[in-house]
Amino acid sequence: MRYRLAALIVGLAFVLAAQEKPGPRFEMTTYYLGLLHKGPAWSAEVTDETKRIQTAHLAHIGKMAESGKLILAGPIIDGGELRGIFVFKTDSVEEAKALSEADPAVMAGRLVVELHPWLGPKGLRYDPPK
Repeated sequence: MRYRLAALIVGLAFVLAAQEKPGPRFEMTTYYLGLLHKGPAWSAEVTDETKRIQTAHLAHIGKMAESGKLILAGPIIDGGELRGIFVFKTDSVEEAKALSEADPAVMAGRLVVELHPWLGPKGLRYDPPK
């Protein structure tokens, strides 16, 4: 009986001690999620023009990332209507919209962007390869 009582007291002490230690705080912040869909000028055909637009699209992504405004980007690879994503860390949805609309693939009508505020983990960042 004494051993059980001692074990219970020790176990309770561990539980109480663990509760006193504050764990790391997980902070959230607002990002803007851009969903890139096939646009009215979309075509699966590969031409010199589509190659030029894609090259310019990728260069624009690089510039947005270097500015710190674009945190994540990438294609959706299931072949559906949704073609890719952007995650922006900007001061407003209007700023994210302006950056999206300046994309050469959007300007050419190959893609359209749908923007949504998204609550995600604070501190996401673009980390280019070295």
